[in-house]
Amino acid sequence: MLAIKLRRIGKKHQASFRIIVSEKRSKIDGRYVDNIGWLNPGNKEFDIKKEKAQYWMKNGAQPTDTVYNLFVKAGIVEGPKRSVHKKKKVKEGASEAPKAAGENAKVEESPEAEKPEEAKQPEEKEEVKQPEEKTEEPQEVKEEAEKPKEENE
Repeated sequence: MLAIKLRRIGKKHQASFRIIVSEKRSKIDGRYVDNIGWLNPGNKEFDIKKEKAQYWMKNGAQPTDTVYNLFVKAGIVEGPKRSVHKKKKVKEGASEAPKAAGENAKVEESPEAEKPEEAKQPEEKEEVKQPEEKTEEPQEVKEEAEKPKEENE
């Protein structure tokens, strides 16, 4: 499959690119089929041979995202530009869990926000009672633990 992509040329820190047609999996510095233009990102100039670009696209060559955006800018291709930013890889199971947790948190917060302050106070009292019950259970255990010691003495 043919691809239209950028090939770097130029000195260190003075990059310029050729717009070439080559095999999609071939090396950038390797052989190429055709040279259809150039790009100088330093001063944002570029030149594309429209006839050659249209010819290769009709014959099945697919432009990379950056080259596609240049074609849109030059008027060779009509339509919106493509995003060229790298997308983060997200695991399928991991992406669903945070969304579900976030939705649950929002659902829990919204009823509390609607309640007046008076309604919140009884809930706090109930929470205070629960720890008291838990503290009583260990005291019974302590009493049972002390009894065998007294019997042994």
